[in-house]
Parts: sequence; C-alpha cells; structure tokens
Amino acid sequence: MILSCSNIDKTFTDNHVIKNASFHIEDYEKAAIVGINGAGKSTLLKIIVGELPADTGLVTFAKDKSFGYLAQHQAVDSENTLFDELLTVKQEVLDLESAMRQCELDMKNADGNALELLLKKYTNLTHRFEDINGYAYKSEITGILKGLGFGEDEFDKKVATLSGGQKTRIALGKLLLQKPDLIMLDEPTNHLDLNSIAWLETYLLNYKGAVIIVSHDRYFLDRIATKIIELDNGVVSSFKGNYSDYALQKEHLRTEQMNAYLNQQREIKHQEAVIDKLRQFNREKSIRRAESREKMLDKIERLEKPVEVNADMKLKLTPHQTSGNDVIQIQELSKSFGQNKLFSHVSFELKRGEHVAIIGDNGTGKTTLLKIINELIPADTGEIKLGANVEIGYYDQEHHVLHMDKTLFEEISDDYPYLTNTQIRNTLAAFLFTGEDVFKKISALSGGERGRVSLAKLMLSEANFLILDEPTNHLDITSKEILESALNAYEGTVLYVSHDRYFINKTASRILELTHQEFVNYIGNYDYYLEKREILTPVSVLEAAAAEEVSTQKLDWKQQKETQAQARKKENDLKKCEARIEELEQKSASLDTEMAKPENATNSAKLQELSKEKETVCNELEELYEKWEALSE
Repeated sequence: MILSCSNIDKTFTDNHVIKNASFHIEDYEKAAIVGINGAGKSTLLKIIVGELPADTGLVTFAKDKSFGYLAQHQAVDSENTLFDELLTVKQEVLDLESAMRQCELDMKNADGNALELLLKKYTNLTHRFEDINGYAYKSEITGILKGLGFGEDEFDKKVATLSGGQKTRIALGKLLLQKPDLIMLDEPTNHLDLNSIAWLETYLLNYKGAVIIVSHDRYFLDRIATKIIELDNGVVSSFKGNYSDYALQKEHLRTEQMNAYLNQQREIKHQEAVIDKLRQFNREKSIRRAESREKMLDKIERLEKPVEVNADMKLKLTPHQTSGNDVIQIQELSKSFGQNKLFSHVSFELKRGEHVAIIGDNGTGKTTLLKIINELIPADTGEIKLGANVEIGYYDQEHHVLHMDKTLFEEISDDYPYLTNTQIRNTLAAFLFTGEDVFKKISALSGGERGRVSLAKLMLSEANFLILDEPTNHLDITSKEILESALNAYEGTVLYVSHDRYFINKTASRILELTHQEFVNYIGNYDYYLEKREILTPVSVLEAAAAEEVSTQKLDWKQQKETQAQARKKENDLKKCEARIEELEQKSASLDTEMAKPENATNSAKLQELSKEKETVCNELEELYEKWEALSE
C-alpha cells in the first residue's frame, strides 16, 4: 500500500465537503476520483498532498515513497525554452554527465594511485548514470514534448510566451519526467488534443507506479482506471474496475437501494394495517399483539429515499420547425491565417437528423470552421448554402454569445422578451440557478455555470440545426450525460467539435476528421472510427444462446404462473378467513346477548349449552386470528 486516507473530514463554513472519508491506494494501482462539480475532488487531492489541512483524519504515505501532483492551473513562468524547462528535472543526470566528463579529462593527466581512484570514481558515476537512464534523457524529453502535442519547431520557444493550457502541459511533462512512485493529476486531459490524450493513456497504462486521476473524461477513465473513488454528497465510496464498471455497479446499487426503500415502505404500511386490524378485534390478546408490533415498527431504522439519477438539470431540445432534408452544403472552403493554412478545398454536406462530430488535433481549424458557418469570420474561398427553413443554434466554447456585463436574468429576458418573469425563473431553475442566483453577473460565473447558461439559451432557441463547439468543456459527468440524452432525443441536425471521445461515441452517427488540411469522412461513432469492431459471433453460438434464452423465458413464465396462482390462493384464503372471523364475531356477540336474557340466566341447562357454544366460537376465533395474522404476512 502506497497511500492510506483515514477518516478525512473537511468543512468550509457551512459546506461539509468531505465526510469521514477513508480509502487506500495500492502500489501500481490506477485510481480515479469522480463526482459532480463542487463535490470536493480537487479539495481531496490538496488535502492528500498537504496543500490544505483536513479538519480531522490522517493521510499516510508508505515509507520512502515519492509523489508528484499536477493541479488544474499551473503558474509555470520561466525564461527557459520548452526543452530546457523539462531539462531542469534531469539535474542529477546533468551533474553526473558533467562529473563524468571532468573525470575523463583528469584521467588523461593522471597515473598510479590517482588514476586508479579516478577509474573507480568514473565506474561508480557511469553505473549511476546508467541506472537513471542517463544516456536516453534527451530522447526521453523529446518523446514527452511530442507526446504532449509540441512540435520540434516549438522546442526553442520561451515558456513565458505560452498560453495557460500550454504551460499546464509543460508542468505535466516535468512531472512525468520525475517518475514519482505516485502521480496525482487533476483534470490532465483538459488542454490536450485527441492524439495527446491517447499518448498519455498509453504512458500511464505502462507507468511503473501508482496513479490518482481527477477527470470528467469517461473514455480516458475507461482505459486507465482500475478503481473508482466516488465523492457523493461528501461520502466516499470505492468501486473496483473502470468507469463503465463503476456506472454499472452504481446503477445496480441505486436500484437495490430504491427497491430496499420501496420494500420497507410497503412493509411499514402493511404492519400499520395489521396493527389497526388487531386493534379492531378489540381483544386483550390482539391488543397486546398490536402493541408488540408497534414497538417493533418503532425500532425499524427508516431508509432514506435514494436521490433520482440526473434529476437536477432539465434539458430538452425541441426544434420550432422542421428543416428541409438538405441542411447545409459546403463547397471548396479554404481558410488561412497568414502563412498558416488551416484547410483548403473542403466540401461536405449534412442531411436532416444527422449528428456529426468534427475531430482533429489542436490548431487544425475545427473551431474556425464553425465560426465561418456562423458568419463570425469570413472564409478565404468557397461557398456555404443553408437549406430551407434552417434555424441555427450556436454553442461557443468561449461563451462569446454571452454578455459578461449582464445578469443571468437579463441574458435570458433580453434575448427572449416574450417570456414572463416566471418562465425565465423556471428556465434558469431547470439549469440549477435559483433564488438570488438569477441576479449574478455572467462575468462572476465559473466555466461550468456559463456552460449551463449557454445550454439554457440553446434550449430556448428551438433551433433545428445545432452547432456546438466543445459543449462538454467544464461540465461534470452528470451534466454531460444529461446533454447526451437531450441530443440523442433531438430530432434536428447537429454539427459539433469535441475531444470528449465518450461523448462522441454516445452521440455521433458520423465523424469528420480534420487532418492534413482536409476532411476524412467516417460513417459511425468513435469506436468505429478507431476500427475497434467486435468479432462477429458464430451463428451456432447465437442459436444456442437464443435457444437458452427461450428455455429460460419458458421456465420464468412457468414459475411466474405458479407464483401468481399461489398469491391468488393466499388472497382468497385471507378473504375467507376475514369473512369467517366477521361471522363468528357476530355469532359471539349474539350468544352474549342470549346469555344475558333473564329467562336464560336462570335456566342452568340453557346457560350451559350457550356457554359451551360460546367456548367453541372463541376457540375457532382464536385459531382464525392467528391464521389471519400469518396469511396477512
């Protein structure tokens, strides 16, 4: 075991972020921490690395084990070039190399004992140099820079001139070069293109150490993770397997919890009905039984109703009108910025109802293409034709369609003036903005919150052609799943850019890859694009499986019929029992009346006869009460 977290607790003012969390990480284990935005995932990582103190609890690392941590945002500021910045990690290699060179020079002018000592020193230096793979350090740095999406022509760039995302990639490269026993990464794929993400997956899969990842990239987690650590309402739970395994286990667990809750509710109602019935019998023994059942009912630990999955954000995309069959035709489209040619002679068309994903490396022009279609920037050459009745709804990853100086309420009301105040508030509430939240400035919102506002405007647009630029950026997994469901139910046409492979797999019916300044067309989802097709199952196996299924269905049907018959018989027996009890209770009351009459009270023979009959009725009633109680269960 390399890391143990025991009873970690953390509260910010009135927000109890982490509640008594305990889990551990084994050597070489690849674990992922998942949860909605704001669940406390980054907080948990910061507590583990010591950047934040826990209120209570203990974080323990195995002795002599090292760790490295990559936060979401890096303040890497250096006058070094990219290559030299990564080279700073290899200081021991550089020092050894320098010492070896000095030894070589000194040995030229030494002899006798001095030479022997220098040879011994040189041997020790070269052994250590080999142990830390010193001869390959330059190729190692080159491989990591290329893997993270930097071309060799960028190696001499100054780190200070890079964007925030590029600086984060440099920080990631330095961490990977350090090769600690435990790597902790907070959203490492945010600033990587598809090729770089695939490279990082392979690197981490083969990494001879443990890894903890915080990520919303479900495809990435499917490939990397062997354990999922879930943070849900402050509670930590561990699941074996990758993300898909976790999602399946989580759904089964939720189903079991819901079934347990519903069963308990039925049992509580049933026991309350039995208690009422026993009290109605109005006998001392029945009342005692009712009281006993009440005490048992009070001792039951009541289960809370499980929260509905994806029950928060409400997103429904419905076109105002149906477009023509030909939605858009693009012919001979070209675009360059100075000497940087993005694409040329691009031609493709979209038909109504198609869901098309555009993929490609960073900087190839995917977002530029969407902006040209939306007439935000002009093309150099080419023609774009929109079909009949096409209405475009645009989602911009930078949220330029939002007005930073407006409040949420104004953002909606100004664009949709026909909506009432209540309708605006209801719309914003559907995207988790309630109360005073609606008067927040757009500029004060987080990336995820701005994404939700953009989705709200997209829904209100009732467009029949959606153009989306990185729609899953800043969205947590739950919100992504809501968006996926909404797009899959959407009857209009969708064209989007995304590097979220799981999202593409779920929503795309066609993929356009922008590579070498042109588009390559694939009819299918992301798995098809990767040519990961399942091996066709032999017909004989299929037939055997089908026969087994039919046999199982017949057996299930027979068992179901038997169970239904038993239930009907039990129900009939219960009704007969209740009818007989009612009949005998009336008989018992009638006998009491007869025994109380003056002419019978003085007639000992008659009284004895009535008493004997009363005793028979009471004995049968006693048996029926017990039978009813048993049948009612």
